[in-house]
Amino acid sequence: MEDKKPIQLDDRIHLIDGFDLGVAERTGTYVINENELTLVETGPSPSVKYIKKGLDELGLSLDQVKYIIVTHVHLDHAGGAGLLLQDCPNATVVVHPRGARHLVNPEKLAAGARGVYGDSFSDLFDPIVPVPEDRLMVKDEGETLKIGKGCTLEFLDTPGHARHHFSIYDPISNGLFTGDTVGVRYQQLIDEGIDFFLPSTSPNHFDPNAMYASINRIRQMNLDKIYYGHFGMTENVNQALDQVSEWLDIFVSIGEEAVSEGKGYDVLASRMLEQIKGDLSIKGLRTNHDVYIVLNLDMQVCALGMIDYFKKLKQ
Repeated sequence: MEDKKPIQLDDRIHLIDGFDLGVAERTGTYVINENELTLVETGPSPSVKYIKKGLDELGLSLDQVKYIIVTHVHLDHAGGAGLLLQDCPNATVVVHPRGARHLVNPEKLAAGARGVYGDSFSDLFDPIVPVPEDRLMVKDEGETLKIGKGCTLEFLDTPGHARHHFSIYDPISNGLFTGDTVGVRYQQLIDEGIDFFLPSTSPNHFDPNAMYASINRIRQMNLDKIYYGHFGMTENVNQALDQVSEWLDIFVSIGEEAVSEGKGYDVLASRMLEQIKGDLSIKGLRTNHDVYIVLNLDMQVCALGMIDYFKKLKQ
């Protein structure tokens, strides 16, 4: 874990593995090396030590960091923002308008995550440090941020996974940092020659209609690259978006059926995982592959979001 070097994606963007949940290639921090050194995502607080080490290996110092952008405020993406900010004296945290108050006062956010992760919460997320209000910058739909002589980032409101979610367009790479809006990229499977992308339907703002709309909007941008919160970059943009849309159809269908039968999230998670296993088996993946540890956890969380969504529809 300690020896993993930052991943060079091109001559100006690197990815530092944050070892979220203690797992490699799970969640990372993007480093955009422009005049105004910019980070995208921090991961949870236990990832901050890896960010610091990665920056050091890139020959960059913490006082050079000018912007720390979080796509949304879920703790696996932004939980470490306050902790990292303490050591970045010249940095400002950039967040969606709906997310700002949760960074200033993270108690509600922490309570929600504690409900999902239970006894594991402290090991996975502590400490959660508030971000001072005067070190926050809010960016709404269509707003921009100049970080280099020829680089002005643009912010897009992209709900579906969360209502407080934006994506960040980088004109130089014609790429988009999408957080969780268009799903998860599984590096462990890509290493096996299987390009695999799944939607992230975690509680409590999951909205499939908003997610479809965000996917379609991003498709129309004709991007060259998508930079995922989980994990890494793809240049197979249309294939990735097609896959996520197809799996979203499947998840919603399985979820609707389970809820109509009065089943709980555990049954739904099991059914979703079985569907994935069937698909990966056809693609030649062995049934005892380590990726199933991560997939099992993801489906538990995704099922919670599906159940929550269908319960709200009945209200």
